[in-house]
Amino acid sequence: MARTEQVLVLEPQHELKFRGPFTDVVTATLKLTNPTARNVCFKVKTTAPRRYCVRPNSGVIDAGTSINVSVMLQPFDYDPNEKSKHKFMVQSMIAPYDMTDMEGVWKEAKPEELMDSKLRCAFEMPLENDKTHENESNQTVYSSASSVKTEHSVLPKSASASLDDGEVKKIMEECKRLQMEVQRLREENKQIREDDGLRKRKVTSMATPHSSPTMATSTMRDEGLSTRLLALCVLFFVIGVIVGKLAL
Repeated sequence: MARTEQVLVLEPQHELKFRGPFTDVVTATLKLTNPTARNVCFKVKTTAPRRYCVRPNSGVIDAGTSINVSVMLQPFDYDPNEKSKHKFMVQSMIAPYDMTDMEGVWKEAKPEELMDSKLRCAFEMPLENDKTHENESNQTVYSSASSVKTEHSVLPKSASASLDDGEVKKIMEECKRLQMEVQRLREENKQIREDDGLRKRKVTSMATPHSSPTMATSTMRDEGLSTRLLALCVLFFVIGVIVGKLAL
């Protein structure tokens, strides 16, 4: 009994082409289309299973859909005088409505239910003109990439410059605030010293034994204010140095 005609549409139909050089894995794509209203099971087989890796090598194609099968040729020493004898076969069958085990379906399938298509394998090496064109294309791509890289390298500088301007503005505002704070502290310190001077003169004139604690308290307060004033001055100086460097 004659086999059923293949219902799947193969692209390519008769030959898988692998373009070298073959020093690395070379991949060819086989597109399988199911134009029917039924799901179709498929398997991809080859005469040289050690030389190829097929993903996926089996499965189910839903009605009206397609699937791409990647056929990966492993690296080998290419001989242009040797013709490829490798072949592939796509085997298929209509999936049963109640299918639960695909492997069981393949085992129980009748010969007249199986369909198959065969494809040859062809190896091609790029011509010298193609190599030259490929090198030129690579150079063009590299030049384009370099231009893009240059543009990107310029952009961060502009962004950095605008960022520095913003930081300078913030620092200048902080400097103004610190100047006002230092001026206020100077006035407070001056007022406290004047008050302490008056208090000391009164204490000295009274010459009471309670003068020592009062003088100690005044001295500690004066030292605390002087320390705070000194710290603010140092901070103001550091910020001024930073502003100077940013301005350069």
